Amino acid sequence: MTDPILFVLGVNAAMILGLMLLLWLASIMLRDVSFIDAFWGLGFVVIAGTTWLLTPGGSAERRLLLLALTAIWGVRLGLYLFHRWRRDGPDKRYVALLARAPGSPHWFSLRKVFLLQGALMLVVALPIMLGMIPAEPAAVGPIGWIGAALAIIGIGFETIADAQLAAFRRRGESGVLDSGLWRYTRHPNYFGDCCFWWGMLLIAAETRFGLSAIVGPLLMTFLLVKWSGAALLERRLKRSKPGYEDYVARTSAFFPAPPRPR
Repeated sequence: MTDPILFVLGVNAAMILGLMLLLWLASIMLRDVSFIDAFWGLGFVVIAGTTWLLTPGGSAERRLLLLALTAIWGVRLGLYLFHRWRRDGPDKRYVALLARAPGSPHWFSLRKVFLLQGALMLVVALPIMLGMIPAEPAAVGPIGWIGAALAIIGIGFETIADAQLAAFRRRGESGVLDSGLWRYTRHPNYFGDCCFWWGMLLIAAETRFGLSAIVGPLLMTFLLVKWSGAALLERRLKRSKPGYEDYVARTSAFFPAPPRPR
């Protein structure tokens, strides 16, 4: 049973590598790498679709569930980030990163932006790939449906949070967004993202190899909380947003909770 796993992982790795190389060439022509964020969500849809095609012997119910949830999550996120890139232009984070690049910024962006994100994507996508590998049980059980519910909650949480943030920015307000879901957690979009991936793990966990995909949501949680997500964003906002320190003092960092009295 090792061969199907290696086959699925190998095909997806080769495909993501090819797509990342094409996107890197496009970034050289556009002189901007910021659009890679939009591909983050869409890349998982590509992986899910490819894996679905490569695993015809797996549970049709579980494969379709994983594919549908990934498509809903990934297309929504990809279109949202693509629209943000078209509206706001180059992301200052990437501009600053490439400005510090030793040697050629193009070769640096290939390694540190495109190939790195491709590798991270393959690890995070393990619940999708291993959950579709043919294995018993064939039908989705209680744990899988709990996972589907958690994933749907995550999609809804992330979508509402992004919509509230977009509306706040359209109003041109300069303060801190502390209403709606943002009243209960400083990062409701990231919390929703985590719920989605842990839900996907539960769907995969009912299969013979699915539970070993736990490294995927663990990595995603680390990225969102400690590395490129909340931690990086908060360092910037504390320097640039008046009143953000007070918001931090009264609002939960990640898990939703009632605001603390001040």
